[in-house]
Amino acid sequence: MIKVLHLADIHLGSGFSHGRINPETGINTRLEDFVKTLSICIDRAIAEPVDVVLFAGDAFPDATPAPFIHEAFASQFRRLADANIPTILLVGNHDQHSQGNGGASLCIYRTLVVPGFIVGDRITTHRIDTANGSLQVITLPWLNRSTLLTRPETEGLSLEEVHQLLIEKLQPVLEAEIRRLEPNLPTILLGHLMADRANLGAERLLAVGKGFSIPLSLLIRPEFDYVALGHVHKHQNLNKTNDPPIIYPGSIERVDFSEEKEDKGYVLLEITKEKVNWEFCPLPVRPFCTINLDISSAEDPQEAVLNAIAKEPIEDAVVRLIYQIRSEQLELINTTALYQALQPAHSYTIRPELVSQLARPRLPELGVENTLDPIAALKTYLNNREDLQELKTDLITAAQGLLAKDTIEN
Repeated sequence: MIKVLHLADIHLGSGFSHGRINPETGINTRLEDFVKTLSICIDRAIAEPVDVVLFAGDAFPDATPAPFIHEAFASQFRRLADANIPTILLVGNHDQHSQGNGGASLCIYRTLVVPGFIVGDRITTHRIDTANGSLQVITLPWLNRSTLLTRPETEGLSLEEVHQLLIEKLQPVLEAEIRRLEPNLPTILLGHLMADRANLGAERLLAVGKGFSIPLSLLIRPEFDYVALGHVHKHQNLNKTNDPPIIYPGSIERVDFSEEKEDKGYVLLEITKEKVNWEFCPLPVRPFCTINLDISSAEDPQEAVLNAIAKEPIEDAVVRLIYQIRSEQLELINTTALYQALQPAHSYTIRPELVSQLARPRLPELGVENTLDPIAALKTYLNNREDLQELKTDLITAAQGLLAKDTIEN
């Protein structure tokens, strides 16, 4: 059995706004979080030890990370080279320049000829020989129009037509790689792509870039024993028959609040030509916590907010507090007390949202089918406005005066 560790979507250098500077290291704490979870993956690969590590793309948020972020990434993956564990670094959409050319953030590993490292920036097949047997890996990096198409071919086409043409171009290229496979060796397709049945979950911009979906039929092939994917941040198996397993391990850390409820981790698998066993391994990532409440009708808005905070597990979490409030209630909120209540959190943001008086629900009694006279309608409206009760008598008197004046003049 050949042991493989499959991880994806590291996005090292993301989420700095959710962290703070560690005074002891001078490093943003969210970068430290990402490095910590990556190190757990590398630790597991070395401890097993696995025969191969497959990274399915998106090492950083963009193709030109800062040198200290590149160094943090390299220091972890270098440990695999030191342990003589072959590694494939696939190029994802965030690893490419905005023009979509090359894998700028990962090509340095090919330039430096890091022992055992392969940069997967084109569609081709790699044979990896290990102590436990040989493995074939077809690399399918993030595709864009410049990968398979020329400018004249796409001129005048809509985006949807370009995507369809890309799929038509991909099919024979992928088929050619499949025909060259050695039939007796286990085969993995390693791709950074959006499969058309993938559950996007809560991903936003980092998870799903501008691109197109690849039909699942291109991935469900008898020649593939396992399909290792990257790009979607939510862990999932797209083929419940497991023939072959088509797996997104998901990202290794929460990038933002859109991933608040998602488990993060990597996949460990054992593979032969006849059998594949795989396991999702959760990572102990920092929790995110949203506290969202409407205090616009609360008698004591301050107490309502503090009670809501007290009920949530905010210790060492990245927290956002959102509360809906009326403008006249703002002076009832002591923000210093809120800061104090949120101190156990790793970091926090507070966002009050003003409730528009115009957005209040309509009253059935005032619907177009009802024919209340103006004063009766006003009384019905005022009876449902607690904030106007002190002015109720004056408003009705004023309305009656206006109507009387209008009657006299007409």
